[in-house]
Amino acid sequence: MQRRKPVSKENGIFSGTDLRIGRRLFTAGAASGLLLPRTGRAAARLAPVAEEDALIAFGHTGPVTDGGWTTAHDLGVQAVRRTFPKLRSVYVESIPYSADATRIFRQFVAEGAQMVICTSGYGDFIKDVADRAPDVAFMECNGLAVTDNLAWYYITHWYASYVIGMVAGLITKTNRLGFVGTFPIPSVYASVNATLLGAQSVNPACTMQSIAINSWFDPQAATQAALALADSGCDFLCGITDEPAYLRVAEQRGIKAAMWNLSMRAFGPKAYVSGVVLDFSHFYVEQVRARLAGTWTARPQFLTLGHGVDRDPWGETVPREAAARADEMRDRILAGYNPFRGPIYDNSGKLRVPSGQVMTDFDIYRWDWGVRGMTGLG
Repeated sequence: MQRRKPVSKENGIFSGTDLRIGRRLFTAGAASGLLLPRTGRAAARLAPVAEEDALIAFGHTGPVTDGGWTTAHDLGVQAVRRTFPKLRSVYVESIPYSADATRIFRQFVAEGAQMVICTSGYGDFIKDVADRAPDVAFMECNGLAVTDNLAWYYITHWYASYVIGMVAGLITKTNRLGFVGTFPIPSVYASVNATLLGAQSVNPACTMQSIAINSWFDPQAATQAALALADSGCDFLCGITDEPAYLRVAEQRGIKAAMWNLSMRAFGPKAYVSGVVLDFSHFYVEQVRARLAGTWTARPQFLTLGHGVDRDPWGETVPREAAARADEMRDRILAGYNPFRGPIYDNSGKLRVPSGQVMTDFDIYRWDWGVRGMTGLG
């Protein structure tokens, strides 16, 4: 492991190593509205902070130039800087999942940060620091723990994936969909399962072949996976990676694809169907505003469809009829409908969600099995 570079304050960045292992490995859930219950006593509030005295620290799992997950979070950081020009903000990118993470979070506290936001799940690496810094607010994207000063947040990306999956089911000619995955973890299962269930809701013959490349950012591996999926007859590709490699393959092969994190249509305009797009700007501004005002409390939160996550505008080659049918479902979801309802079977044929039962967002957040028709992840 390379040694950490010196801290640089001039540009608001703590320089970090470029080692990444598994983003979003620790999981749980709640929303622009949906909260999980806390135990007994009311949550403690931290003292207000003047904007000019505030230091907000961000810890990223990847480089802010990755064009995907970390870039999306960095856009939120930029929104905080625009909204609160008097405060100081710093970040470390590419924080490893090791004791180095603990040292970085401790360094944030030592520098005087009143709020630390890590944009991926770091589990005990951040919780141990939060437990020893009760006057600092900590937030963990895709975390598990909630204490008096540690909260977690995440996006309900599965609804956008379901809507996009409906278009996939309507436009596929082979009924074979392909998924370029990363790791067999709940956020990935939620993505692939939601897309396939959306497709099967309009075309029950659809199946999904998944290939895990064991990385969030590996264009070469993603390209190889996409080529293998295309060669096996998949005419629609999707995934949860941080770059557009499989979209490029889809463009070259004359098939379709949907992306993740940010709009990537420029890399394959004819192939592009849509994408799950993230926007943390409003959420981060509101969390920082609450911390400055002394009204911030630790609670789990989900950013919901239309409020932090959504589908990207449909691609230029998506048939209007398919887009309209999928958008009818999007409207129903925005009105409160949940399409994740039984019966749902896993890919071994076992009934997992009985008829009449609906999966909650927290159930989906912890998803660790593939639905019927999905192969490759487990």
